[in-house]
Amino acid sequence: MKPASLSRAEARRIALAAQGFPRPRAKKAPGVEDLARTIRALGLLQLDYVNVLVPAHYLVLFSRLGPWDLRLFDELYRTRAFTEHWAHEASLVPVETWPLLRYRRESHRVRPWGFESFLAKHEDYVSWVLDEVRARGPLAASDLPHPDEVPRELAEAWFKSVPRAVLEAHFGRGKLAVHGRRANFARTFDLVERVLPAAHHAREVRHDEAQRALLLCAARAHGVGTAADLADYFRMPVRSARPLIAELTASGALREARIEGAREPWFLHPEAELPRRIGGRSLLSPFDPVVWFRPRALRLFGFDYRIEIFVPEALRKFGYYVLPFLLGDELAARVDLKADRPARTLRVLSAHLEAGSDPEAVAAALAAELRVLSAWLRLDYVKVGRRGALSAPLAAALRG
Repeated sequence: MKPASLSRAEARRIALAAQGFPRPRAKKAPGVEDLARTIRALGLLQLDYVNVLVPAHYLVLFSRLGPWDLRLFDELYRTRAFTEHWAHEASLVPVETWPLLRYRRESHRVRPWGFESFLAKHEDYVSWVLDEVRARGPLAASDLPHPDEVPRELAEAWFKSVPRAVLEAHFGRGKLAVHGRRANFARTFDLVERVLPAAHHAREVRHDEAQRALLLCAARAHGVGTAADLADYFRMPVRSARPLIAELTASGALREARIEGAREPWFLHPEAELPRRIGGRSLLSPFDPVVWFRPRALRLFGFDYRIEIFVPEALRKFGYYVLPFLLGDELAARVDLKADRPARTLRVLSAHLEAGSDPEAVAAALAAELRVLSAWLRLDYVKVGRRGALSAPLAAALRG
């Protein structure tokens, strides 16, 4: 089949339509079925509980659905239609994806780096943790008593706790699954066979078959993408993905595409749609699939994006928790946001306009979206700081 020929703007529209944009006008408040449909369309939902604004995965759903009741996320877990797994990063995936991710479980590197030596040294304790879960049912790290002869603290790990690290190791290797989360977001773990339906837990899929299925899932979620884009979606080595993508293209499951100005081939999913335009506006999580693979964001949108959480404050260019702003089919601005809950205020610490964007049009659209976001977060005010060339027009638009 002759490769499809697409302009860069057409590729953007295909990609955004596949990702669920524009956000539809809500006729009713989103329900759990809307959350489920969105996650299935994306293939996975990367989980991140940094709460400067709101947990990042909540924002991914907000970007596509508008304001939704956060209590629905717990209900989503109770449906047992989804499970947590290392996929892109820590993610929520449909339960039928679990058998396809065996390669992630078999190659799982426990965290923190080097913790394998602890597991080898304390094999009895590691087995005892699994036995406790087997006997007592879903447990969080705080539920586990701790013997004196085993250290409890892990100073070098962000979760600090040996019981947590051991539970996470069993989870990463596929012996435990996440049963749910508590009010403080702490995971509870149970035996995987008690969490996943037997049809998925017991299903065995050949490695190459699983990899092809995941690449097709990535292609469907992307609409159109390079081999590197598709491989990154489930953290697959691109050298392993290329021959499988070639097979999928030869069979007609994918179609090669030539993108204006691009040297390398792209690949189009047969179900991808090319809308005439992408309307609407959305603030994107730093861990949104539209921007999480930085080379793709740069290739497709000309948007050079970096999360600066781990950059010293004096060296940050844009801010600590910066969200891209999607307007139509362009990433038109970026804003550093913080939810100041004691003051009931959404703070815009900086606002930066992307080259070529109209400051007044972007400011008006962004102001409208910030009002929707602040209302969803139950914040009464939006306050704009002075950093960034878009700050003054944005403050004026909010006053208006």
